[in-house]
Amino acid sequence: MDFMKWLNSLDELLYEVMSWLLFFPITLWRATFRPIVIMTEIDAEAALPEDQQYSSVLSPPLFLALSLLLSHTVATALGQTDLIIANHHGLADLVNDNASALVLRVVVFAAFPLFLAARLIRRSGVKLDRATLQQPFYEQCYPAAVFALGLSLSASLGADHHQSLATIGRWLAVVTLLNYWIVEARWFAKVLGIGYLQAAGNVLIGMLEGAVFLFCVGYLFTR
Repeated sequence: MDFMKWLNSLDELLYEVMSWLLFFPITLWRATFRPIVIMTEIDAEAALPEDQQYSSVLSPPLFLALSLLLSHTVATALGQTDLIIANHHGLADLVNDNASALVLRVVVFAAFPLFLAARLIRRSGVKLDRATLQQPFYEQCYPAAVFALGLSLSASLGADHHQSLATIGRWLAVVTLLNYWIVEARWFAKVLGIGYLQAAGNVLIGMLEGAVFLFCVGYLFTR
């Protein structure tokens, strides 16, 4: 009986993992080219029973994690060594394999949707608590995943010894930052009912908060 339960669990796990191969590119396409639409659909998904949620796309946190896994795979394919894994001083000694390095990156990049969601809640006049933060955080994970993937890929390409790839990496970083800023400004303007200029200012502050967190963690784990 236990063996049959194990087989059933394996069957479900295999299907779930293999379905990612199909639904990851679908979710990536929608999050890249229709970000406002997919963010708007989060409220509708939350109203569904748990087993019916995110049936046509990946859940936001999972999409963020897989985006960073993809960027890490590209860096490995380019023969690049993870600086945090290679460093054995201080806190970096806690990150000694690819799995722990991926978890750290997910936490770091999840700070961007966290800070932006918190800022959105505060600007809307709603009390900030765990209940009110969850949905905005999930909404923010989709553009944040595209941002994390683009920024990570640009860093990998920028560090390559081929000049053409390095140039592509630098331009990709600029496009990724501008795209994230514009998408978030559109979202803030839509949700808060404010002008684009004011929305862009709020987004910029949230992005700077995330950037400070990223640099602080990077400093602590590379020293």
